[in-house]
Amino acid sequence: MAYHSVNPYDGQLIRTFPNTTDQEVEVALKNADIFYQFAKTQPIEKRAEKLQELADEFKNNIDHYARLITTNMGKLFKESQAEVQKTSDFAEYYAKNGAAALADPEYHDAPGVKAHVEYQSIGAVFMIEPWNFPYAQIMRVFAPNFIAGNPVLLKDPSIIPECAQAFEDATLKVGIPTGAFKNLFINYDQVSQIISDHRVQGVALTGSEGVGKKIASEAGANLKKSTMELGGTDAFVVLKDADLKKAIEVAAKARLSNAGQVCTAAKRFIVQEDVYDAFLEGLSQQFAKRRLGDPLDPETTLAPLSSKSAQEKLRKQVDMALAGGAKLLWGNNTPIKSPGAGFYPLIISGMKSDNPMYDQELFGPVAQVYKVKDEEEAIEVANASQHGLGGTVFSEDLEQAERVASKIETGQVAINQLLTSYPQFPFGGVKFSGYGRELSDLGIREFINAKTIIDS
Repeated sequence: MAYHSVNPYDGQLIRTFPNTTDQEVEVALKNADIFYQFAKTQPIEKRAEKLQELADEFKNNIDHYARLITTNMGKLFKESQAEVQKTSDFAEYYAKNGAAALADPEYHDAPGVKAHVEYQSIGAVFMIEPWNFPYAQIMRVFAPNFIAGNPVLLKDPSIIPECAQAFEDATLKVGIPTGAFKNLFINYDQVSQIISDHRVQGVALTGSEGVGKKIASEAGANLKKSTMELGGTDAFVVLKDADLKKAIEVAAKARLSNAGQVCTAAKRFIVQEDVYDAFLEGLSQQFAKRRLGDPLDPETTLAPLSSKSAQEKLRKQVDMALAGGAKLLWGNNTPIKSPGAGFYPLIISGMKSDNPMYDQELFGPVAQVYKVKDEEEAIEVANASQHGLGGTVFSEDLEQAERVASKIETGQVAINQLLTSYPQFPFGGVKFSGYGRELSDLGIREFINAKTIIDS
């Protein structure tokens, strides 16, 4: 597997990185185990201090880290800046709250017996992460596990090696101990070797459903705890009494931010028939305002896709959807012939259950719209998917909005606002969107031994 940084705007090769050898993998595993043993006796406050320094490193050098995101995977520079800030926020949250989340709870329910639970580290966690949020995805796994005393090994995508290496360099710059984090430029055979190694006790993956099935199977075969975040076909429900102007503005941002390459991006817009025409007109107008261009240029409002392969995959998916009966309602469906990976935004409808793309994640600036007659049908369409990561509901009737949100089968739902992640709230999915939770107090306890001590 070749690790190349290629600018998705112009197709120019930036840098190539050498693959990690088997000997280097073994050194990383040894160092991880050394840190694991060391952290057992280290006060948690010491790790919190270092994690805060890492948060400050990202916060104080936003443009440096943001530029690498933009040139490696094409994100608009202002969006890259926002990601670096969020990366810092994730680290700071666990620096300030991690110790409290791992405090020993007491239990008094058994008559005449009392007990307490000690939250203890378990060993190295192997994380396999995606390219769409190069730093934030790493930090949401690294930060809680570092506080807990679990070393973390990283396998990042081959298209963003500069970002992966920059994260490791940042940890070393602030003095985080060797072995606590290691980036590895490895191949698929080495992935399997690491999962099976006795020093690795957890596997965290954010990626596609297909990759998730393979990694979960390998983790299970080796009796390793795993968490899986596998994307979604998120529903964005607009009911007849919604603030339509706000719903349209949020809908466009929810579908086109990061060129639509967000796991919790709104992908299926389910609109009550009373406001369907107005919503479609407004969404089309918002899409028409977006301009493809150099993501480093502040005038650009729509980024390219992350790579030529991503562009080609989305093109094939759109062609299959249209051939399967979907209709193009708005947009220029002409392929962009250039070295870059640009993709014009589209709005399609008529996606029925027999369409080959009906329940597939379209990872790019393609919106699907559905017309429904009432609340019940909106819920039915929203749940007619084997995925369940995120969702959004717009309605000025907050009781109705809460009722619909409660019935949508996903890991999180936003009401009358853009769905995004916060360090304070659990994040994860159900069904084919995965299992386990990241962030919040739940995230720090995913790879933990909850040891019960029955007191005398």
